[in-house]
Amino acid sequence: VTQTRQFHLVTLGCPKNEVDSDKLVGTLVADGMESTDRVEDAELIVVNTCAF
Repeated sequence: VTQTRQFHLVTLGCPKNEVDSDKLVGTLVADGMESTDRVEDAELIVVNTCAF
């Protein structure tokens, strides 16, 4: 049985970050990954912050 690779995404900052995070999620899901709320289950952890 193949386990789906999981990622956890944290978005901090301005509303523009929400748009960027949505795009990141779409890309990761299209690549076969699955989002998880449990950090300890994630193979990949992404922290999206604001640079402004």
